[in-house]
Amino acid sequence: MKKIVAIVFFVFAAIPSGFAQLKTYSFEQIDSLQRYQNRKIIVFVHTDWCKYCQAMKNTTFKNKEVIKTLNDNFYFITLNAEEKRTITFNSRKFVFKTNGNTTGIHELAYELVTINNQTTYPTICVLNAQNEIVFQESNYLPAKGFLMVLEKLKE
Repeated sequence: MKKIVAIVFFVFAAIPSGFAQLKTYSFEQIDSLQRYQNRKIIVFVHTDWCKYCQAMKNTTFKNKEVIKTLNDNFYFITLNAEEKRTITFNSRKFVFKTNGNTTGIHELAYELVTINNQTTYPTICVLNAQNEIVFQESNYLPAKGFLMVLEKLKE
């Protein structure tokens, strides 16, 4: 009986699951990663209450082709705009700033998503290897549209 169990386990362990895991990084890791290999940084800025943000998390960022493209060509960071912890990035410390009794925005999120003095979620912000903003998109992007953006950014 033990041999049968071992054989069954081996057969199932050898079958590829097809499950691709999206690699995410923190802002604090970027400097050391860039020393290893320069890549553009894709930052997905979102909130917990934004239905379009949640839709992107559950569709766009679960797409196998999107995952492969991000993992192979970019450093991907996800940032909750209402994050309370201090983030050190680009030799600066960014903190959460309140703008009401229970509301606020993280300074880093504000810098990454503000376009024409407005903050909108979700926002895809792309930074070059020098941590400069080279692209911002403040809309829900389905997998197909996001892949088109990523292909242009790979150039």
